[in-house]
Amino acid sequence: MSAEATNPEARSEARPELRRRGRTRLDLRRLGRAALLGPTSRDRLPDAIGHVAEAHRAHHPDADLSILRRAYVLAESSHRGQMRKSGEPYITHPLAVTLILAELGAETTTLTASLLHDTVEDTEVTLDQVREEFGDEVCFIVDGVTKVEKIDYGAAAEPETFRKMLVATGNDVRVMSIKLADRLHNMRTLGVMRPDKQARIAKVTRDVLIPLAERLGVQALKTELEDLVFAILHPEEYEHTRALIAAHAGERDPLPAIAESVRGVLREAGIHAEVLVRPRHFVSVHRISRKRGELRGSDFGRLLILVGENADCYGVLGELHTCFTPVVSEFKDFIAVPKFNLYQSLHTAFATSDGHVAEVIVRTRQMHRVAEAGVVALGNPYATAAATAAAAASGATAGSAEACADPYEERVDPTRPGWLSRLLDWQQSAPDPDTFWSVLRAELAQDREITVFRADGGAPATISLPGGASCIDAAYAQYGEAAHGCIGARVNGRLTSLTSRLSDGDTVQLLLAHDASSGPSADWLEHAHTPAARIAISSWLKAHPDGAAATTTAARAPLSVVGARGGGGNAVADLPDATVRLAGCCTPVPPDAVAGFVVRGGAVTVHRVQCAAVAQMRSLGRTSVAVHWRATADCRVTLLAESFGRPHLLADLTEAIAREGVEVVSATVEPPVEQRVRHSYTLQLPDATGLPALMRAMRDVPGVYDVSRA
Repeated sequence: MSAEATNPEARSEARPELRRRGRTRLDLRRLGRAALLGPTSRDRLPDAIGHVAEAHRAHHPDADLSILRRAYVLAESSHRGQMRKSGEPYITHPLAVTLILAELGAETTTLTASLLHDTVEDTEVTLDQVREEFGDEVCFIVDGVTKVEKIDYGAAAEPETFRKMLVATGNDVRVMSIKLADRLHNMRTLGVMRPDKQARIAKVTRDVLIPLAERLGVQALKTELEDLVFAILHPEEYEHTRALIAAHAGERDPLPAIAESVRGVLREAGIHAEVLVRPRHFVSVHRISRKRGELRGSDFGRLLILVGENADCYGVLGELHTCFTPVVSEFKDFIAVPKFNLYQSLHTAFATSDGHVAEVIVRTRQMHRVAEAGVVALGNPYATAAATAAAAASGATAGSAEACADPYEERVDPTRPGWLSRLLDWQQSAPDPDTFWSVLRAELAQDREITVFRADGGAPATISLPGGASCIDAAYAQYGEAAHGCIGARVNGRLTSLTSRLSDGDTVQLLLAHDASSGPSADWLEHAHTPAARIAISSWLKAHPDGAAATTTAARAPLSVVGARGGGGNAVADLPDATVRLAGCCTPVPPDAVAGFVVRGGAVTVHRVQCAAVAQMRSLGRTSVAVHWRATADCRVTLLAESFGRPHLLADLTEAIAREGVEVVSATVEPPVEQRVRHSYTLQLPDATGLPALMRAMRDVPGVYDVSRA
């Protein structure tokens, strides 16, 4: 694969690490002309796709190639007479795209649709003809890749084409596989176009296609696309990087010797592994040169170690860290915690005795296939075992239309990740092409994903969000527009604000107001990261200009508890004649574990041992005084109740407290903020053991969502 976008003749010189081993480079121009001029026997594959068949059979030895022959005949005849701007017969383009996918291991249906992917767009062939000849599934994929008519959409044709393609990808990821291979071949031959058009196409590739390749895990396509874009958009940096690689080629490379040492270590340990030296591609060299400054010989590549089983990966890791000096900061375990794009590997690095640092990737051969080809390596994700068996019995391919009755019905796709589901949701709320296009680029710029768990046990049990997402994003992902009434959240059981950022693995419970007229405030936009949340909030604020001002309420005043107690209650300090006071910050009650501290005036203030004030006192060197509880059971405590605002709430709470036989010493109710109300009650309990039951009774009052000790 090539890093040269504008100089095809220099490809093999510039990127020797990308030449395919064991297979000569194909002259697609010669093959295309042979296909146009030479006769083809009806009982064998045309010579022009012999290399495609060879690559396909390498991954799928039992594949039925007859459907490929029929697809090629239709593509060649329909494109006959058409030429590319490079001067090649047009048929060379679908052939090249199909060969890229075949070498990645795509199944037969994908290759069939790839051969036909431009026929409906650029020739007289119709979707009905494709459906009649090749079935619904091939027709669906071809339709998904086909651009919308520019005459109908004008300047919005490009964003609307991507919208159409992404919606189709949500139903069949093979649509995007073909688009990525199509863009790769177009980028390889982009040098025949004007510089301004090269730059425009390269920017779209950088902003949309490369992030999509990353998310679908197709690293083989992503890395070459990165190099091609790099050459066009950053020619000076590209030439500098090229000079660095050229200079390194004339020096002794330490990595082969290091690889041999690793092979010896693994042989002695009885671990069967393949150790390869993997050169870095251009963008990778550029990034590491910016990170490390002057590069050493070992910086131009990495060691790739392939093993048979997952356990062997950790065995290799143990041997490397035992026999060499590991660089601990470089260790990452993507096997136990895979990336959101299916990627799994162990990453580490070690230093050799002569000062070189070798970066190492350890993975199984199956992990390697998925890491290179991503969703392409998964085959047909829709063919069930029964459908596959039926297809084999009827002579159809596993990915043929017979294996899928109706591809236009939305299917549960095992390859559809969270980011794609989010994209499909929010694009429905972005009818404006400019909004869709700008938001799409912003969404794809997110390079990390987190998973949070729903505390309510609802389905789905998890929510996938981009890194840096807040509770606001989780609310709109779970409830859609109903999240306008969200007033708070509990994260890992603790009450928190909606603006709080979430971390991977958090458990989230979202609190909704009962008032249907409530809505988001304008400052939510500052904390919303997902397009779905931002679009929904912006739409609500635009539709409710007065409501936006009403919901932006002044910050809540600090809580002031009326009637806070100063007595010692049932607490007794082991200090003769000392006055004992129970701290208002943590309101200890029997049988809490407590500690006392002498304050000014000789009084002893009693805190719960978990209180932050206790840690602060001890950090200042203050000695605690032993405190115990009297046998009498009555006590005084301050409780905070968080609730939704509604009529008669205060009356219902005080009634619930009275039913438990508890005396209200004082009560404070703060003004509502975003439909939330905070109550503070200082209560005299006849028996401290009744406190849990009292708190449960208060939580059972409609509208109350939390009760806690002050």
